[in-house]
Amino acid sequence: MYHSLHSLIIPSVMEIYSEYCVLIIITLFSLIFIIKYYKKSKSQNGNTKKFPPGRRGWPIIGDSFNWYNAVASSHPPCFVEQQVQKYGKIFSCSLHGKWAVVSVDPVFNKFVMQNEGKLFQSSYPKSFRDLVGKNGIITAQGEQQRKLHSIASNMMRLDKLKFHFLNDIQRVIQETLHNFQHNEVILLQDVCRKLAINLMVNQLLGVSSESEVNEMAQLFSDFVDGCLSVPINMPGFAYHTAMKARENIIIKINKIIETHRKEASNGNGVIYRLLEEESLPDEAVADFIINLLFAGNETTAKTMAFAVYFLTQSPKAMKQLQDEQESFRNEKGSNFDNEEMLSWQDYKAMPFTQCVIDETLRLGGIAIWLMREATNDVVYGDYVIPKGCFVVPFLSAVHLNENIYDEPRIFNPWRWMKPENQEKRNWRSSPFFAPFGGGGRFCPGAELSRLQIALFIHYFVTTYRWKQVKEDRMSFFPSARLVNGFQIQLTRN
Repeated sequence: MYHSLHSLIIPSVMEIYSEYCVLIIITLFSLIFIIKYYKKSKSQNGNTKKFPPGRRGWPIIGDSFNWYNAVASSHPPCFVEQQVQKYGKIFSCSLHGKWAVVSVDPVFNKFVMQNEGKLFQSSYPKSFRDLVGKNGIITAQGEQQRKLHSIASNMMRLDKLKFHFLNDIQRVIQETLHNFQHNEVILLQDVCRKLAINLMVNQLLGVSSESEVNEMAQLFSDFVDGCLSVPINMPGFAYHTAMKARENIIIKINKIIETHRKEASNGNGVIYRLLEEESLPDEAVADFIINLLFAGNETTAKTMAFAVYFLTQSPKAMKQLQDEQESFRNEKGSNFDNEEMLSWQDYKAMPFTQCVIDETLRLGGIAIWLMREATNDVVYGDYVIPKGCFVVPFLSAVHLNENIYDEPRIFNPWRWMKPENQEKRNWRSSPFFAPFGGGGRFCPGAELSRLQIALFIHYFVTTYRWKQVKEDRMSFFPSARLVNGFQIQLTRN
């Protein structure tokens, strides 16, 4: 969904590796799946259809290390690109002891997303499923998923963004940015995490006090640390800490629900509209809110930081964006300052800023791949994908494909101004640009996320100038981030 948490403590790659090695060794029986898929691909339809070609990799471990080494780099598709050169745009490999069909074919990727709930279903590790909850929009399946997706989409319609969110978002951003001193050195990534969780807690729960926001931010930091951990519920393990954090988050959500029902209290948060307009049991409400908090925070925080990172590397783009944002002051006259709210018309009059956001999502999109599982034997072209097999549309490999984009690894927001790229740019339906997924799991908070990012960019570039203090680079494992937090020194305008 809004496929991102204050002071997120990222576990080291080696810690993640070691946990998965333990899990893989414990589950040796996964070899049975490998043998089954191999035999099935040989016999299916008299050999007229075959399992997608690929390498076998190491026993049990398969290509897991190569895969995660690639996504921990600044160019996540590098391993996938090597396999594409050998086997084609749809190939197979072994991940976590199970066969996976990986695709960089935009048409097949769209086919997978559009057949959610029919031929494919989402697939996540047990730790992630336990933490986000069975009633959450991320992990729910079938009719329950469609119902929750519809509710989320309704809560974040464009007309509701204008009425319920626009001014609140600006107020939170202004309060956050007002606190920095002239020449102060900050880690922008941490600032964006705190801002994003502040925005989400405010908009979803109606909470605005700094102490409550900070407490929720710490809980979500512990929560996220456990999402890719081995599910061992004992003290000392990340999963155990994360489950405790989940319990405390649910307690806070239930207190809001209880107060609302006892005192007929109303607030500005989505949860109040959810309680008034929808008939969901309390446990489903809690999971629903947790899912939106998680997904919205991850996407918004990381994209804010990445946008400033890319702009810092491109002075020409920075100058054009600053000119566009400063133009609002000129149009509104000498009395306009950063305390004045932008209107919806102002937001819609930011064409270059929108290009910067799209280019940031293309280069540094948070959802670099999707994980699906075939619910039936799926025939596609010359291939058959057996039931139970992982299917991985690798979206980042499409976004960085030189046959689709000129100089794909270069930050070039002007590419989105070219007429030939306008159809490609439609992130709601384009198979070539899918930063918010697609099909039945298309991110219902996409518009909200873009609104938050655009408003942050406006207030940040009109309030400060900055210089980078320490070299940095992107990494996408265990989650998207700037490795050194993007350390910058601020100067007030």
